[in-house]
Amino acid sequence: MIVICGIPSEPPIAAVTDALGDLGLPHTVLNQRHFLDTPLDLEVDGTRVRGRLRADGRSVDCSTVTGIYTRLMDWHVLPEVRETTDADETLRRCQSWHDVLGSWIEIAPGCVMNRTAATATNQSKPYQAQLIRRAGFAVPETLVTDDPGLVRDFRAQHGRLIYKSISAVRSVVHFLDDEALDRLPLVRHCPVQFQRYVPGTNVRVHAVAGELFATRIETDRVDYRYAHRDGGRAELTPWPLPDELAERCTALVTRLGLTLAGIDLLLADDGEVYCFEVNPSPAFNFFEAHTGQPIARAVALALARGDGGPPVSRPAVPSVP
Repeated sequence: MIVICGIPSEPPIAAVTDALGDLGLPHTVLNQRHFLDTPLDLEVDGTRVRGRLRADGRSVDCSTVTGIYTRLMDWHVLPEVRETTDADETLRRCQSWHDVLGSWIEIAPGCVMNRTAATATNQSKPYQAQLIRRAGFAVPETLVTDDPGLVRDFRAQHGRLIYKSISAVRSVVHFLDDEALDRLPLVRHCPVQFQRYVPGTNVRVHAVAGELFATRIETDRVDYRYAHRDGGRAELTPWPLPDELAERCTALVTRLGLTLAGIDLLLADDGEVYCFEVNPSPAFNFFEAHTGQPIARAVALALARGDGGPPVSRPAVPSVP
């Protein structure tokens, strides 16, 4: 049995669910919006996890689960939480439900994409960048600051800069152009990450339980994800990943403890390979739609095999009525 955790209509979850259905693999979707009527009853006995969960009108024995794919939203912003008339009780039950689910995800045997502990490095891009560098990738010169003066000095030293957020929250990458420079005093209210702009070609590598899918992106914008918003172009094609680069990508996700990841690379014009970040919850369906690469199918098969590596040791898991 395979368990999908998240919101069923979310595109990556829908893609994995469809792939499981096409392959005829038994699965159930644990809809996090249904926390009020989806009981979790789990118990840890030594190294074993026992218990049941009820979802999709069925009862699932946790011992039969070979894989878990999780793409959970921040439960604080769920409509069932924000629009409730019984805020205190709903918040308590929602938090308790997600605490139990999160603990199970951490200790469940089999293939888990991904355990919370492994995703933590993406909460701080500067910290993750240090791990990326240790794995043998180049990282652009970076400044994280709330001091406009330091930004101007950094720009004088390195020339053209880009800026983006520090946290795991998605942000659009922009050039530090004249318009942005006029707003530079605003960084005093919140630290921002600035990097030297490196010209080159973007490559996104999806790592799925040891299997790699590389996509080359030709674009005329600094952030290809949003190129079409202002009339730009982004052309995605499958790309044969060189063996040496594939080995580095595999070593990197292994170092981070990730079974599923999206690795953002840049093939710089000067011949260097840079890595910007590693996304532990990639929206791979966007790349699959443009290239035909069977990423969702690879996820489904890995979940069925249950070969995601050993679980992380964690405390006992409580029950949610």
